[in-house]
Amino acid sequence: MEIFGKKMVEGEYSIETKDFSLKAELRRTEFGWMLGGWLKGRVGRIEVFRAEAPRRALLNNWQSWGPCRMVDLGHFQVGSVDKDWRYAVSLVPELLERTLLSDYFVAEDGKLYGFLTSQFAHPFFAFENQDLVAYLEYFDTFFEDYVPLEPFVLIENRDNYELLTEYGEMVAKQNEARFKEDRFTGWCSWYHYFLDLTWPEVLKNLKLARKYSLKVFQIDDGYEADIGDWLDTKENFPSLDGIASTILEQGLEPGIWTAPFSVSETSKLFQQHPDWVVRENGSPKQVYRNWNRTIYALDLSREDVKQWLFDLFRSLRNMGFSYFKIDFLFAGAMPGERFARISPVEAFREGLRVIRSAVKDAFVLGCGSPLIPAVGLVDGMRIGPDTAPYWGEDLPDRGLPAAKWALRNVITRSFMNRRLWQNDPDCLLLRSQKTELSQVEREIYAYTCAALDNMIILSDDLSLYDESSERIFQQTLRLLGGRAKVVNIFNDEPSYSIESFGTRSGDVKLEVDLKNKTFALKRL
Repeated sequence: MEIFGKKMVEGEYSIETKDFSLKAELRRTEFGWMLGGWLKGRVGRIEVFRAEAPRRALLNNWQSWGPCRMVDLGHFQVGSVDKDWRYAVSLVPELLERTLLSDYFVAEDGKLYGFLTSQFAHPFFAFENQDLVAYLEYFDTFFEDYVPLEPFVLIENRDNYELLTEYGEMVAKQNEARFKEDRFTGWCSWYHYFLDLTWPEVLKNLKLARKYSLKVFQIDDGYEADIGDWLDTKENFPSLDGIASTILEQGLEPGIWTAPFSVSETSKLFQQHPDWVVRENGSPKQVYRNWNRTIYALDLSREDVKQWLFDLFRSLRNMGFSYFKIDFLFAGAMPGERFARISPVEAFREGLRVIRSAVKDAFVLGCGSPLIPAVGLVDGMRIGPDTAPYWGEDLPDRGLPAAKWALRNVITRSFMNRRLWQNDPDCLLLRSQKTELSQVEREIYAYTCAALDNMIILSDDLSLYDESSERIFQQTLRLLGGRAKVVNIFNDEPSYSIESFGTRSGDVKLEVDLKNKTFALKRL
């Protein structure tokens, strides 16, 4: 094993180049090894660690939609990257077509290699020939004064799930994780109505929501005039102030969806402030395409942009919204030309700090978000790709909406729950009509999410609920509140054993098989 290209031994390391200076110290610990240090100057991509690559490993994607999965490295094929979504897949997409990557950490039987923070750099691992190589990507950012090196750890001699939980505890401590602890249930409009949401349907579900003792009622994508014009609602929708007050009148907490770091080419915001976006060669740089439009990323290094962002969320908070689902957050970290000389990771964190400051004690849910940079700045985090009203057994594991792949991430990222934030497993779809999900598939999804003590948000037309929907929902509630462990987290096949202690139903064990779509629930 090597540190900065030298044999790995306990002690001090230093690098001096014409561009930057780095000072670091590697020390043995009770869990394995830890590397920390400082650097300054103009920094690009630094190789931190190199070792022989494992044959099988748990790999993690940099943002919340991306996969966290066991991979047989001898059989994995590197594929092409969709240019319209390249930054959703990786912050260094140019590497993906020639090598396999994992962001923030890699785990194998008995070992975990990981970075504890992402405050200035983007930490990632690359599999190069027979080597596992850890990098810090600083995007040629200039640091006038010394800044901390993102700490690196090697954790050894632990049970496989304990590797992950101990890593999660370290990440939480390093980033001073803070989040709202209260458990609640809610409703979200997206997975039944999508962009066809109407105000009469909102009102219908708002009345029905009281039957299920829900706390939060969240309006998702489909109300806004355009991406970036968040305070302007579509025709036939009331004002946002009216939406919030209507929800409050029914005794629920109003929630709202935005993609706050994204701005559409057609929006009034972009037409009025074309200089507010991240650029490439002086021109606005596309971060992704969606809604049949080119989407740009707000330059979160600009003071006028941050003031606009603060005013937006302060206005929403003053209207009465207290639950904020902020989506497509990876846009804030896209590499490119910004007004100020800060790294893309720093810019992203600046944006989250502004939102947190504006909404104060409200609940902030990250989605499509870089993971480690958000710790301490959000209360909840989506930790998988979109679910869907179908299982998706025939769909490839490429981030496409499917209940199966969404649920797999719920399990593999379960160690993050109530350490870094509350895990959002994506919404439960319990309707028995207008869905391709069988009753067993609906049960597997709901009970797994509950046994792992995740957030529970429904996303159905509640008028379609029947006796089976209500029974599954009530059983889901009875499985919450436990301290969970995934016994066989490194399984090759998507079959897992979950032990949860102290649920509302006592100590339970849930065996789930995502491939064969079976489950068994029993008391311990």
